[in-house]
Amino acid sequence: MKEKDGQPLEKGIQTDFKKSMSYGDYLQLDQILSSQQRLSNHHDEMLFIIIHQTSELWMKLILHELSAATRCIQQNELEEAFKMLSRVSRIQQQLIQSWSVLSTLTPAEYMEFRDKLGHSSGFQSYQNRLIEFALGHKNSHTLSVYQHEPNLHHTLSQALQEPSIYDASIQALHMRGLLVDEGCLMRDWSKEYESNKSVENAWLAVYQDVEKYWDLYELAEKLVDIGSQQQLWRYHHMMTVERIIGHKTGTGGSSGVTYLKKIVEHQFFPELWSLRTKL
Repeated sequence: MKEKDGQPLEKGIQTDFKKSMSYGDYLQLDQILSSQQRLSNHHDEMLFIIIHQTSELWMKLILHELSAATRCIQQNELEEAFKMLSRVSRIQQQLIQSWSVLSTLTPAEYMEFRDKLGHSSGFQSYQNRLIEFALGHKNSHTLSVYQHEPNLHHTLSQALQEPSIYDASIQALHMRGLLVDEGCLMRDWSKEYESNKSVENAWLAVYQDVEKYWDLYELAEKLVDIGSQQQLWRYHHMMTVERIIGHKTGTGGSSGVTYLKKIVEHQFFPELWSLRTKL
């Protein structure tokens, strides 16, 4: 292709980027790469900061995808939601792998800078809390952690009141003519979801006639993927914390491993697991 004065002759194609937005400009790399401010001189604090910052970026994308997928399900556009949910599962795999990187931090190394963290703790991650809410694990008591941050408290309070992706999926069962108790369709979204026999029977009908309910069946399996990945993330979180600090109290005052072991026992989308025994 011939060029003149640095510009190709074909209209609309530009090769002179001197006055154009650069890669670094678009990604705001100056801001991102200057945000790793160690509070100690210890070499491994950089690892600790970057693992948590990148995890928060992945969580932001999970929330972006979950929110859009939930809207699609509510609008009976299940096919549109499937790619988003597959992406969430892949992101969760990235987050799970990040714990193996953090586990290269030894207890002795962490103790060198742990006191610099003050009362900050992963327990305070509001995005992780929003993900839990979006998946249906609601707990109003956790909002007390954010009382001193009115904007965050408001954001979380709103999310607590919204239907989860599982609530939207149960509504989808109803829309397809499957019998679901009214109490599951018009419940208080801010409350923790409790397993319901009618919901189990509805999902069981889907699994027993996959050809008729293929889209609902695929939706169910996407949810199982996400639920199991979230459990794996929790488990690896717990194991990494135990490996590094044992059963010490968390920096934010939480019970640390004791709390994490308890949360691992919680299961998302309960009927999608219980129905397997009855197939």
